[in-house]
Amino acid sequence: MATATLARQIGSAIIKATNNTSLGGWFSPHMAAASRAIAERIPLVDLVLEVRDARIPLSSAFKQMENYTSSSKRIIVMNKVDLASPSELKEWMKYFEQNNCISYGVNAHNKESIKQFLNFLQARVRELNNVDHSSYTATILLLGIPNVEKGRLKHATVSPQPGETKDISSLKIGSHPNIYVLDTPGVLPPQIHDVEICTKLALTGSI
Repeated sequence: MATATLARQIGSAIIKATNNTSLGGWFSPHMAAASRAIAERIPLVDLVLEVRDARIPLSSAFKQMENYTSSSKRIIVMNKVDLASPSELKEWMKYFEQNNCISYGVNAHNKESIKQFLNFLQARVRELNNVDHSSYTATILLLGIPNVEKGRLKHATVSPQPGETKDISSLKIGSHPNIYVLDTPGVLPPQIHDVEICTKLALTGSI
C-alpha cells in the first residue's frame, strides 16, 4: 500500500514539474525537431515499427502514432518480453489483434529472438509490397519513447541514459529483400497529464 502511494506521488511530482515551464521539462529541442522529422517520414516508409515496453504496452505508446492505429504498415513491437509476464503478454497480443493492430514480442538481448524478429520483418515487407526478389529495397522507421531499447533492434549500441540518439540515422539490417532501418530519437509528448502513466514511465526508466 505504501509502495503504491509512493509511486503515485512520483507520478504527481513529474506532472507538476513538466507543467512548470521554468524547469524546461523533458521535451528538449532535439525531441521537437525529431517529432517534425518523424511526421514527415511516416508516409514515405514501407513499415513503421512502434517499439514499446512489454511491461507497460499502453503507457509506453508513441503518441504521434495515434492517427495510424489501423495502418497496415504499423507494427507494435513489444520489447523486453523477458521482463514481462508471459500470460499478460499473451493477453496484450490478443488485445492488439482485436483492435486491428499487428503486434510482435521480442527480447532485444537474445540473438535468437532478434533473428526471428528480422525474419518476421522480411516476410511482412514481402507481403505488403507483393515482392519476392532480392533487388527490392524497403525502408522501415523505428520509433518509440526513450529507453525502450530501439537501438538494440538495429544492432546498435544502447546508452544506459534515455535519449542518446539525437537525430535520424539508418542501417541495413536485412537482405532478400534489402531492408534499411531509420532509427529515431526517443520522443515523449510535451506533457503527460495521467498520473498512472507518468508513474509507470518513471519506474521503467523512460522519464
